[in-house]
Amino acid sequence: MRFYRIEHTNGPRFAREEGNDLLLLNAAPWANGEPTGERVALTTAKLLAPVEPTKIVCVGRNYRAHAAELGNQVPAEPLLFIKPNSALLASGAAIVVPASSQRVEHEAEIGVVIGKRLKQVSAQEALQAVFGIAPVNDVTARDIQKREVQFTRAKGFDTFCPVGPAIVTDIDPLGLSVIGRVNGEQRQHGSASQMVFDIGTLLSFISNVMTLEPGDLVSTGTPEGVGPLVAGDIVEVEIPGVGVLKNSVR
Repeated sequence: MRFYRIEHTNGPRFAREEGNDLLLLNAAPWANGEPTGERVALTTAKLLAPVEPTKIVCVGRNYRAHAAELGNQVPAEPLLFIKPNSALLASGAAIVVPASSQRVEHEAEIGVVIGKRLKQVSAQEALQAVFGIAPVNDVTARDIQKREVQFTRAKGFDTFCPVGPAIVTDIDPLGLSVIGRVNGEQRQHGSASQMVFDIGTLLSFISNVMTLEPGDLVSTGTPEGVGPLVAGDIVEVEIPGVGVLKNSVR
């Protein structure tokens, strides 16, 4: 199934796709939200980022070729950092290049939405708790990242976490691939099978550091081919079988 989050007169609402319509839900889908009977045409809906996480956990250097292209070693354990929820951005909205950075780059990633509370679980238990998958762009101010030991500022600007347009359920997270394009030109292509730490291992590792709550978003790392974004660009992140996240840059 495919789930969205949209603007509504009564505030943001989750919705499930059915044909050309969205069926509004009375709660988040991972909280067993049920249809209210109200429908909205998908073509007229104002899309929001399809998640409301308590936290966004990201993974660095999880593809060997990407670590190499930035001159970094592959870590012995997953390298974790967190983006603020204020960085979330819907598909179709604009990534804003901050005046304090001269080098903002795209990072196409497979995003995992958690469906059940995870605390100190095994990799297999973690995979069973995946609610769904969504494309993510881990937008990064690369010049700031290189100057600072911590990733927080470089990764945490408003609009630096585009995700969506929807969450897709009932899909094998281990068989996924991800593609990054800028102005129609492919720059990135990677698969979950190429990850240094697979998705189950990542979720298990994170759950032994911090409790993952239903609705939390985990972004699993980017393949090689990251590159600059400038005003006027159109950047896309595609997970075949899941969807295409598309954002302009200003």
